[in-house]
Amino acid sequence: MAKTMEELMEIIEKIPNEPAKVGEFILPELMALGIAHEVRNDDIVFAGTGLPMVGIMTANFTNAPNATLIYESGICDGKTMHVPMSVCDQRAANQSSVLGGLVDTFGYYLQQGFVTLGFLGGAAIDMYGGVNVTSIGDYYKPSHRFTGSGGNSDIGTLAHRVAYIILQEKRRFLERNDYTTTPGWWCWDYKADGTKEWKPKKEVWKGTAYANNGPTGVVTNMGVYRFDDNGIIYLETHHPGVSVEQVKENCGFNLNVSKVKGETPKPTYRELFVLREFVDPELIFLPAKTAYPADIQAIIDK
Repeated sequence: MAKTMEELMEIIEKIPNEPAKVGEFILPELMALGIAHEVRNDDIVFAGTGLPMVGIMTANFTNAPNATLIYESGICDGKTMHVPMSVCDQRAANQSSVLGGLVDTFGYYLQQGFVTLGFLGGAAIDMYGGVNVTSIGDYYKPSHRFTGSGGNSDIGTLAHRVAYIILQEKRRFLERNDYTTTPGWWCWDYKADGTKEWKPKKEVWKGTAYANNGPTGVVTNMGVYRFDDNGIIYLETHHPGVSVEQVKENCGFNLNVSKVKGETPKPTYRELFVLREFVDPELIFLPAKTAYPADIQAIIDK
């Protein structure tokens, strides 16, 4: 017989908080938990549809129970038990503190500087953390036109910290983007005489409230990345089964791998239990479930 939510809640603390073995989890679960680990307990988080929602909801159950989640549709601080299908899914509004709209999320929470962490995706990212979701090639005659910024540029510049989740390919990890929708740690400084200079954003935006806002992490299907003091991306960890050389082969620039700490930490059994049984049991965003080891399944079935 299937267990009730209350019965499952009582099991969480009984599940060992020790790393799972390779083969006992799938890559999307590792990526979702990589997102969860970006969340601090006092964060106000602006999340979009997909794995960012999965990761942040997992963080609410594990490492960041007091973090506040805001959805673009206007839902603030919802206590959703299962992941919504989108930011407009009314399940996200369960026990929410505020049920507003776009004016509230962008005009109040974001522009007033309350959002401490934003999660975004992108078609391409450059070595400075700038993201392109606009077009490939010449802007006026592009080889491919994407859907555009949406809230990407707003969130990416106004949130105190930004983390990206992107599928890594050589054509998507670039030295410089064809078009920058959301600037990273470097951007153009446009002069009064019509010239421009590529400079650190902290210099260009000096004196503004946004000079120190920017990307702090990137989670891909190959590893986790950070940015150094000069605003340049570097590899922090590579996922289990992925070598540093494979990561470098899928970068369009000379990636700094001198600071690699090793493999990305494997998910714990407790994290996987929360992710599978509470956050996305319907497999809305996770493609599949992997069987638990016999001893873990025995705890669940008891």
